[in-house]
Amino acid sequence: MRLTDRKEMTDEQLVQQCKLRDASAQRQLYDKFAKKMFGVCLRYADQREEAEDLLQESFVKVFEKVSSFKGEGSLEGWIRRIVVNTSLDHIRKQKIVWSGQEIEEVQHPSNEETLGRMEAKDLLKLIQELPKGFRTVFNLYAIEGYQHSEIAAMLKISENTSKSQYSRARAQLSEKVNALYNNNQSITANP
Repeated sequence: MRLTDRKEMTDEQLVQQCKLRDASAQRQLYDKFAKKMFGVCLRYADQREEAEDLLQESFVKVFEKVSSFKGEGSLEGWIRRIVVNTSLDHIRKQKIVWSGQEIEEVQHPSNEETLGRMEAKDLLKLIQELPKGFRTVFNLYAIEGYQHSEIAAMLKISENTSKSQYSRARAQLSEKVNALYNNNQSITANP
């Protein structure tokens, strides 16, 4: 009996079978991680269709590079890095003009209470409305956990530009959250 005849394989088994180009293992791997990785793509894409394309391109790379996965970290983390890098490659091709203008740290009103009541889909919508440069740096720093020095190297910008883009993104998000909260617009409260 082949491993792919089983209902669910472990990550290790999936990787081993994907290395053998087992189509059912590839499908299971895709099904297991696609939804979560699509969320990553949505954070970097301007439109849903663009995110779908990024997801497809990312999984093609996953299957091409699966033999390089050594199992030293989580499979999900390895796939996420491929998805983020694929998204960044796509952004680099768009030749975004990064504002290198330094600004002083913007004072951000405290929105923790409002953010705590926002659903993830509402926050994602607000993040998607940010200009692409702001959104990219915000995602890399606040969500993916990269340092500004790493972001600068990844995007081929200065560290100060990364900090500036992040600060501006936070300021815009803060304004949007306050506007929604003050206007009682569709912020879905958590029970």
